Amino acid sequence: MNSPYLWLPLAGLLWVILEMTATFAFARRVRNYGVVDVVWSLGFAPLVLLYLGLAARWHYDTKLNAYPEWNWPAAWTLTVLVVLWAARLGGHLFVRVRSHHPVEDVRYAELRREWGAGEARRMFGFYLLQGALQVVLSVPWLLTLLDPQHTTHFTLGPWAWLGIALWSFGWLGETIADRQLARFRTNPTRRGQVCQDGLWYYSRHPNYFFEWVIWLGYAAFALGAPGGWLGLLSPLLMWHFLVNVTGIPMTEALSLKSKGEAYREYQRTTSAFIPWFKS
Repeated sequence: MNSPYLWLPLAGLLWVILEMTATFAFARRVRNYGVVDVVWSLGFAPLVLLYLGLAARWHYDTKLNAYPEWNWPAAWTLTVLVVLWAARLGGHLFVRVRSHHPVEDVRYAELRREWGAGEARRMFGFYLLQGALQVVLSVPWLLTLLDPQHTTHFTLGPWAWLGIALWSFGWLGETIADRQLARFRTNPTRRGQVCQDGLWYYSRHPNYFFEWVIWLGYAAFALGAPGGWLGLLSPLLMWHFLVNVTGIPMTEALSLKSKGEAYREYQRTTSAFIPWFKS
């Protein structure tokens, strides 16, 4: 247990158990399980700050009163990017959930009906699973924060710069896609139509694609640390969940129900994930 590669994730796991337990209790009280989406996004900020504080304490040399072997420029830069990302995405989801409340997101309403009498127990397990996923996805941050590279001045290596570039590209793209969709949805004359404005003309889910690019950026930071290739697990998992599990499949099933043939035509002509030209 002396290795920070063991006790940092355990500390993170303890945090997410407390986080998701409190979130579940609140969701039950307001009868809206959709709040977990907001907390899941915002919860990455305190998680990375917890890791930063524990990693800094581990790197600190009390005899030298300094951090002689810590890649602190990459660690602090990554932390700032994670907090900014979590705040933007969490804020965006908060506005969406609040605008629908007390009407619950269709996904969670269907799970209520599907799970029946065992709804509370199974939903609590689902919440804890979301928390565990936060810890797994945070592997690139752990590797970056624990990087023992000696740095005496504020200098960032090539992997960190690549991470910043990917993160910035993903942040900009996702922000634009979210705003384009929000503008489309608030236009009453477009009700029942399929959004094909801006980035949505080239991808059915540009917001998911650029979210994935952000996670590629986090993985790039970790590639400069020992064992950094393990950080690639995060964008691979994120791609799997977005493309095969809770992202595209669930979203498109609901779109087909509400928009029918118009959405089938959209599926036929438009790339599902990576923005590309119409077929």
